[in-house]
Amino acid sequence: MVRAILLALAASLLPGAGPSYRLALPGYRYQFPRDHFEHPEFRTEWWYYTGNVRNEEGRRFGFELVFFRQAQRRGASDNPSAWRVDDMYLAHLALTDIDGKRFFSHRRLNRAGPGIAGASLEKRRIWNGNWSAQWQDDKQTLLAIAPEFQFELRLRPLKQPVIHGRNGVSQKAAGAGRASHYVSFTRLAVDGRISLDGKNHRATGTAWMDHEWFTHQLGDDQVGWDWFSIQFEDGSDLMLVQLRKKDGSVDSHSTGTYVDGKGATKHLTSSDFRLHPVSFWKSSKTGARYPVRWRISAPALGIELEATAALDHQELAHGDTNYWEGSVIYNGTRKGAGYMEMTGYDKALRLD
Repeated sequence: MVRAILLALAASLLPGAGPSYRLALPGYRYQFPRDHFEHPEFRTEWWYYTGNVRNEEGRRFGFELVFFRQAQRRGASDNPSAWRVDDMYLAHLALTDIDGKRFFSHRRLNRAGPGIAGASLEKRRIWNGNWSAQWQDDKQTLLAIAPEFQFELRLRPLKQPVIHGRNGVSQKAAGAGRASHYVSFTRLAVDGRISLDGKNHRATGTAWMDHEWFTHQLGDDQVGWDWFSIQFEDGSDLMLVQLRKKDGSVDSHSTGTYVDGKGATKHLTSSDFRLHPVSFWKSSKTGARYPVRWRISAPALGIELEATAALDHQELAHGDTNYWEGSVIYNGTRKGAGYMEMTGYDKALRLD
């Protein structure tokens, strides 16, 4: 599913979604590689890359590179300029130096303009300035440069892409179109380079990629979500998303997907799992209080886990909408690693 965005910042610059945008409705027919790239007929879209890697000495890193597209207008325009703003592109970049106990994050917001930012099936590329995901067949290379660090990471899928939800949609709230089309590569082998503190680190490990596109998503009574990606040591993967309501309850549209070692999937409903926060961290920047340790139970899968943040301070606080996203370690009936995202803890998240 997911995730967390400062697209609310971009949305504040744009007019409201009009009737010309397509809704995410049941029966969508996915086509690849076409659906790995841009969907301008939908208002909002994102590509999320997260992963956990180690260097040759075993030093641990987590990384995040995210591209968001927010439509401003569609249809005929009397403005022929290449600088005409049809889409705004937001991007987030983060590195967790787990053993060094440091977290770095950056964001950038650009119009598409003449090659400044974009997503293109023709170019097989998603980019924002010098941050990019370049595709060759289903392999992807991530490039990103920041003041403190940079990386070049090559990702190779170990499983076929997974379509979440039922009948082509991941339903997030009651009502037609309160949903997304949601595809993931749940297990990508990573090999590449991270440069930090003037040193190049050979980085190997695993990554996860989410791609969602939609026009509406959350309901008026929902404030945010808790999202978990889990890559188990036995080769299976698990995605869980808990949608939270204003009254503190869990929304019945909470959902998940289990992917076994061979890539077969099982859809999970809100009754198939339970998430219970155990301990919290309070941000000095936003005042938000985030659960950074959780108990996770999925009895039908024989899964009982404890999720622990690799570092407590993995909050991306760059604007009006802030969220926590970072590397997580899982222990229990199975062991693994992944990422966790928590939104709506400082104030309700709005995506419309």
